[in-house]
Amino acid sequence: MKNTLYFKLKNKEVQESAFDAIVQEQKSIGYYALPEQDITSLLEYADTISDEVTQIAIIGIGGSSLGAKAIYEFIKPVRKLKRELYFFESTDPINITSLLSQLDYDKTHFLVISKSGTTVETFSIYKYIYSKNSHASSYTFITDPNSPLEKYANEINASVLYLPTDVGGRFSVLSTVGLIPLALSGIDIQALLNGALTLKKSFFNAGYMKDTILKKAVYYARHHGQYHINCIFAYSETLKYFCEWYIQLWGESLGKKQRHSAFNVGLTPIGLIGPKDQHSFLQLIMEGTRDKSVTFIKIEDFQDNIIIPDIKLKHLESLDVLNNLPFSQLINMQCDSVIEALLEEDIPLDSITIPKVNEENIGSLIYYYELLTSLVGELIDVNTYNQPGVESGKIILKEKLEKTIAGKS
Repeated sequence: MKNTLYFKLKNKEVQESAFDAIVQEQKSIGYYALPEQDITSLLEYADTISDEVTQIAIIGIGGSSLGAKAIYEFIKPVRKLKRELYFFESTDPINITSLLSQLDYDKTHFLVISKSGTTVETFSIYKYIYSKNSHASSYTFITDPNSPLEKYANEINASVLYLPTDVGGRFSVLSTVGLIPLALSGIDIQALLNGALTLKKSFFNAGYMKDTILKKAVYYARHHGQYHINCIFAYSETLKYFCEWYIQLWGESLGKKQRHSAFNVGLTPIGLIGPKDQHSFLQLIMEGTRDKSVTFIKIEDFQDNIIIPDIKLKHLESLDVLNNLPFSQLINMQCDSVIEALLEEDIPLDSITIPKVNEENIGSLIYYYELLTSLVGELIDVNTYNQPGVESGKIILKEKLEKTIAGKS
């Protein structure tokens, strides 16, 4: 993976201070160690699922589903996978009914994922599905040790797997949460971890990525008052759900009150897909308020060589320049052209080039953004790993549900 920064920053002292803080943080924050984990037990579990199971349904929300979905949707277009994944991540009744209509209960295994074991969205969906299929053997529960969900799973004699206790939901994709559904689909989870480990070593062992990520993090932190909107502009449809994962990671980690002041800070994440969003959001970036930084992500080798046919169309002769051009070359030319245009407007930019679509490269990209998030959080003085704003909404919902129950009695 190659990361090119188009802005300049010289402040080694701040960079090294942030790096030292992250080194210390590894002692208490568990996601840092995930690339080195032993996945033998996870692969052994995956082998216990019958080959007759052709569909895996994930019941979870936020960090319990977005990471696995991002990786699955990245790999799926270029690989024939063993099983299909379906993601139940909304209480939208139309969505639930639509997804269930695509499942064959006799060929589906359900993964119910909740770190706390009491997630309202997850268990409202689980209760509905359980009313249709109450066979405990059809379910595996992934939760924290000693959670209410573990006790329930033991009560019905269902399988239980555990999350690392020091890994938060939005940083959990490289843990059991993401690795189990991905392994069941046929994705090479060891290769995924190897990609993350390559990035980790490059950062912590003073490789190419250390200086690059530190410069980028310091720039974002130093200018977050002006450039408080951070856009990913990904030039591949395979990265659509990666953008969704990034939005949760970035928004829930960085939108906080500062630890040592009463100020509210944060960088608003925007996920864009090119060239489609050249025809919508690009105008706002180009001539709108100068409050946005942009990261372009492009793929060097799409592993697909389809070419625009050599067809001449009457009255459209100006478009003959497209003839015999590979689509893969066209989309990257579109990306490069937008970069050049924005550089002329002096907008803060960088670009990430992924060599090809595979597990190693998406593993590297995932870990890159986790590190970047941790660094920016440290530099803007927030607790990157809590989410008090989300918890407030949960408390209000619980009160509303209790009032509803009281009104029925």
